[in-house]
Amino acid sequence: MHPPDNLSVTFAALADPTRRAILARLASGEKPVKELAEPFSMSLPAISRHLKVLSKAGLIEQGRNAQWRPCRLRAQPLKDVSKWVESYRKFWEESFDRLEIYLKEMQAAEKRPRRRTARRKTK
Repeated sequence: MHPPDNLSVTFAALADPTRRAILARLASGEKPVKELAEPFSMSLPAISRHLKVLSKAGLIEQGRNAQWRPCRLRAQPLKDVSKWVESYRKFWEESFDRLEIYLKEMQAAEKRPRRRTARRKTK
């Protein structure tokens, strides 16, 4: 079995809404664990487990300043995710372009008057 690659570890860490919310809070700057935990209705040990996952994914760093443990965002793993997603942009743009052409064709077909076909008389 292969060990998970960095991108997989990052996506796994981002899969949890609490961890994404923590990252959003850290986007405005460094914060101590207690301050990060304030908006969540969970214990400090539970928040610490989330921080451990984020740290293992390389998304945050935790410093030490006496008893204060500030956390800060590390953006490189998010940049790697952005580059990976960007590689699919051409596919999606081409798909949307084809859809737009198809929808225009459908709209044009709806605007054309329909021809009436003559009924054949049967004996």
